[in-house]
Amino acid sequence: MKNPGSIPGPVALASPTTDSKLRDLLVFHNVARALTSSLDRDAILRAIMQQMEQFFKPETWSLLLMDEARNDLYYAVAVGYASADLRDQRVPMGHGLAGWVAQHGESLIVPEVSEDPRYDARFAPLTQGAYVSSFHIHSAICMPLRSRNRTLGVIQLFNAQLDSLTDYTISFLHVLCDYAAIAIDNARAVERIQELTITDDCTGLYNVRHLYRMLEEYSDAATHGGAPFSLIFIDIDHFKDVNDRHGHLVGSHILSEVGQTLRAGLRRQDIVFRYGGDEFVILLPGAGKRAAQIVAERILKNMRERRFGNVLSLEIRASFGVATWPEDGATVHEIIRSADTTMYLVKGTTRDNVAIAGKGILPAS
Repeated sequence: MKNPGSIPGPVALASPTTDSKLRDLLVFHNVARALTSSLDRDAILRAIMQQMEQFFKPETWSLLLMDEARNDLYYAVAVGYASADLRDQRVPMGHGLAGWVAQHGESLIVPEVSEDPRYDARFAPLTQGAYVSSFHIHSAICMPLRSRNRTLGVIQLFNAQLDSLTDYTISFLHVLCDYAAIAIDNARAVERIQELTITDDCTGLYNVRHLYRMLEEYSDAATHGGAPFSLIFIDIDHFKDVNDRHGHLVGSHILSEVGQTLRAGLRRQDIVFRYGGDEFVILLPGAGKRAAQIVAERILKNMRERRFGNVLSLEIRASFGVATWPEDGATVHEIIRSADTTMYLVKGTTRDNVAIAGKGILPAS
């Protein structure tokens, strides 16, 4: 038996009028044009939702997407909100109308949310975040966006004209949801392809191609009044000995573990890249020399405290060089060369330490 308020999948169509057929064809045309004119997921979804808004005339709406890693939903687009207002709002699986729809993969039409035990105002966007509305939710239509037997997201239409719903309009809504699911699937496929071109296979970190692209963007922004940034160039000490003694398979695994250790010591905005071989670069947006030194010393400490290679429990050390834009280099190649050269101050002497461009090697600790 279906849960109260749930509706089935596509149903038999009622007979639409000629005018409604023309209107519906226009909607499909606009949606198809959105799907083929852009690879920007949010732009496509917003275009689909705008067509849905014109068709069903809800007072407001929102679209949530699944975060498979966290097994919850987040707000992708919503009427009346800036993206920053919704960034940290999450709907746990099974909670609220959207969480229920995501968990069960079924649609809901709820004439009065106050009478439905599945509704939970804590997870409604209209009562959360920086934007708080006096708008009150009475009715809700919640539809899952599904592809390949997976729920990708949930569309919510609040205070739509439920008295105008027919078998035909409900089926039409399902078709629009299918379009939205196609847009999400296409965008994810493009994202995966893009990730493959900028990601290092061994460590999962960004590669050197992406490093140069990011540095061009940051240096251009900094040149035009943006914040400075720093680089940390890292070279693993005596890594050839690890490969010679334990083999390249173990060496590759250790490189991956080093990447994890580097990421664990960073701020949220920092980005780590595999430069090549046993070399890594960390980009620290907005960080001056002192802030970059603190990050480098923290990672140095983390490296010293960790044992690598699982049961091998190997001690892995590294040499660090810190350089800051623009004082240590006003172009992309200059700032990388400066960080690299500074790192070699350590590599050619003490190893297992940090050197700062213009200051030299830090006192041994």
